[in-house]
Amino acid sequence: MSNSAYAEAMAQAEAHSPYLRGLMRRFPEVAMATSPGEGRGPVPNEQSRFATSFSRSGPRPSPGDTPTALRHAKGRLALSVALGDLSGQLTLEQVTTQLSDFADYAMDTALAAAFEAIVPGEIPRGFAIIALGKQGSRELNYSSDLDPILIFDPTTLPCRARDEPVETAVRIARKLVEIMQARDEHGYVFRMDLRLRPNPEATPIALPVNAAISYYESQALAWERAAFIRARACAGDMALGQSFLDAIKPFVWRRGLDFGAIAEIRHMSRRIRDHYAQGQAFGPGYDLKRGRGGIRECEFFAQIHQLIHGGRNPALRAAATVPALTSLAEAGWIDRDEAQTLTEAYRLYRTIEHRLQMVDDLQTHSLPKQAEALDNVAQLHGLSDGAALLDLLRAPVAQVGLVYDGLDGEARDTLPRNAQALAEHLTTQGLDDTSDIMRRIESWRSGTTRALRSPAAQEALEAVLPAIIRALSAAADPLTAFNRLDGLIEKLPSALNLFRLIEARPQLLGLLADILCHAPTLATELSRRADLLDGLIDASALDPAGSVAEIAARLIYPDAGADLESRLDRIRHIVGEMRFALGAQIVTGASDPLAVAGGYARIAEAAVETVTDAVIASFERLHGHIAGREFVILALGRMGGAELTHASDLDLIYLFTGSHEGVSDGAKPLGTVHYFNRLAQRVTAGLSVPTSGGALYEVDTRLRPSGAKGPLVVSLEGFARYQREEAWTWEHMALCRARVIYGSLEARAAAQDIISDILAHPHDPATLIPDASKMRTDMATHKPPKSALDVKLGEGGLVDLEFAIHVTQLRFGHSFKPGLADAIAALNMPASMGQAHALLTRFLVSMRLMAPDLQTPPDATQPIIARACGAENWEALLAQLDVARQEIAEAWALASA
Repeated sequence: MSNSAYAEAMAQAEAHSPYLRGLMRRFPEVAMATSPGEGRGPVPNEQSRFATSFSRSGPRPSPGDTPTALRHAKGRLALSVALGDLSGQLTLEQVTTQLSDFADYAMDTALAAAFEAIVPGEIPRGFAIIALGKQGSRELNYSSDLDPILIFDPTTLPCRARDEPVETAVRIARKLVEIMQARDEHGYVFRMDLRLRPNPEATPIALPVNAAISYYESQALAWERAAFIRARACAGDMALGQSFLDAIKPFVWRRGLDFGAIAEIRHMSRRIRDHYAQGQAFGPGYDLKRGRGGIRECEFFAQIHQLIHGGRNPALRAAATVPALTSLAEAGWIDRDEAQTLTEAYRLYRTIEHRLQMVDDLQTHSLPKQAEALDNVAQLHGLSDGAALLDLLRAPVAQVGLVYDGLDGEARDTLPRNAQALAEHLTTQGLDDTSDIMRRIESWRSGTTRALRSPAAQEALEAVLPAIIRALSAAADPLTAFNRLDGLIEKLPSALNLFRLIEARPQLLGLLADILCHAPTLATELSRRADLLDGLIDASALDPAGSVAEIAARLIYPDAGADLESRLDRIRHIVGEMRFALGAQIVTGASDPLAVAGGYARIAEAAVETVTDAVIASFERLHGHIAGREFVILALGRMGGAELTHASDLDLIYLFTGSHEGVSDGAKPLGTVHYFNRLAQRVTAGLSVPTSGGALYEVDTRLRPSGAKGPLVVSLEGFARYQREEAWTWEHMALCRARVIYGSLEARAAAQDIISDILAHPHDPATLIPDASKMRTDMATHKPPKSALDVKLGEGGLVDLEFAIHVTQLRFGHSFKPGLADAIAALNMPASMGQAHALLTRFLVSMRLMAPDLQTPPDATQPIIARACGAENWEALLAQLDVARQEIAEAWALASA
């Protein structure tokens, strides 16, 4: 740094900042320490002259000296940092970081002194300070207030014998505030604003941690979510503070976003604009913080996008504004040029804001109205006069205002209320028969539907009606889409969040129209959980499902101490999202239904794994475990073959390793058989009993030894003995698709060895073929096909193909592969058989979504199913199905001859 730059900074401070001038008189040694000095050699890092370190673990003043020591330390720091700032040797980020670090140190030091005053001899445990606002993001101003939340743990907070924890915590908090805010001839340390705590008019200034968590989980307002983007533990019991933030993280970063929160933040921005109207017009008196195009709008722009996308992408959760804008641009959620505009403007605004505050150490954000005062601020910044300062700010203010206006979207088109005008509008959208659609719209507007009764829901409806009309009018079958939307709204407890989601993400409307038009199964799920549509915001929602391990990792509850119900609800919630997204992939043509069928199976396997782990962990807390025994699960049927449809149930067999002897070692011990049967019941319930998160899967355990009359769980040894000595032919046929999906590697290998050994012995055709033929005839009698399009149960369908494969496998005792495609290849069946299997599977998976009753789908949906099956059109698809089914029927006839 040159002597001239430092001399100029000193001169600017002397001439234009009474506050800094006073500090230079009080602390001449600081100015000397940061000066380059005559004849002084080069310094490797010039910024180090202005760096001041404050450590929570370093030495502290005695409690009695703390207020004075902190005031002196702040004055010295403010002078050092200001001179580094004015001379250009400290960046904005270095300035704000040093100020923020000192605030943390001051808080921690003052809290230690408060503890010593209230509970002598105790260190600050059971009491934490959560920094919000600019301290939380380490962006503190020279004259910022601090906006903390004070929390305490009644179980660990030290108290005197006769005191209640809440009384002690409040006394500590009051002493802390006194130390920080008390003024003397040297000023104060920091002003503290405690009004950001929950219900500040009714709650003590220090809150019990569990009460605070409960509030944020159930009652908090939208702006409080935005505030906690910048929250961090800054002083006191850091472990307590961090555990509190971890507990409320799902409140801040929601995967299923309440878009009402986004609207509320936008409304708050509008209210700020209205309230500070006198500071909106650019010029003298302009409010850099709250004015249109100012600091707050840069921050809100970043925070709104963080709330929308940060629940799914932790990389977007930066607390500070500039890193947040950078990460959002890198992820593609905001335009890079807009991010650059906001970043440059934000740095400029904050720098000028610092100049305003340097003058008299006042918490001001507005440009002076008086020309002389405005000139003074400009000259402190090194400009000629106030006009030059306004010129510097004018373009950024206009650009930021335009960027934020685009986000705010205040201009809305509206749908006519007059019947004739509405009919004309619908006609212009290409709708021929408007009467039914008009009745739907009039019904929605009347508020007779439960989901649309509230004024907020009606307002949200009007905001999105024009866009809904455009999207559904362009659908392949508009009337069906409107009718299904009406059915969806009828079933929702409230349509508010659905409409706010559509308003915030209008690009989802096309996908919603496709779902309503073609996928009644998905439309029904939306009527139970409108937030499923929110899950499609991520581009990754249309990617193939990951591996079982990757999916299972997503399903695991992040809090290891969470109760079973919380774990199961998370699994149900995420599995619902993932299955819905896979269904949407078929409707949109983004994925091959064969790939989706595999994805459904991997999701189900991951769900079985995580549910079983969670149930076992809960079960063992009460009943303990039995040494040398473990739980094993076999999958059969379509689950065993790893090809599920959206509607598939899970065919499972529960087993356990080891003998029947033994008793568990828990508080409530159980014998082995009783233990594993009760455990299996709870696993089944965990998979199939609906909770607030919905149900996962129907579970069918009738393929177990002795069927529904047998015990729910048998030992591996008992299973092997039954299969060798008592099993019917059809049970061995079912075993051809068995696959171990739960258990240790050793247990899986043991179960698989039993299956392989049982199947490896060729079956006598004289018994095998008649048994299989009779079984197929009985199935046709008791479970006939639902329609001519039932490619599962109908003649030449997938069941006939399964029978042909399994009879051939059992007859010769080889080529046992759970997946039908793999079995076809292993048996060297004609290539056409593999093609027939693929075609029928694609058709079945698609029909379960788009025509779940297996009747002929609507005309508009037929091309969607044909495309999913690789056919040119519906007629060509039907012809291909006929050919495939004939080949399968011939294969079954040959195998059963």
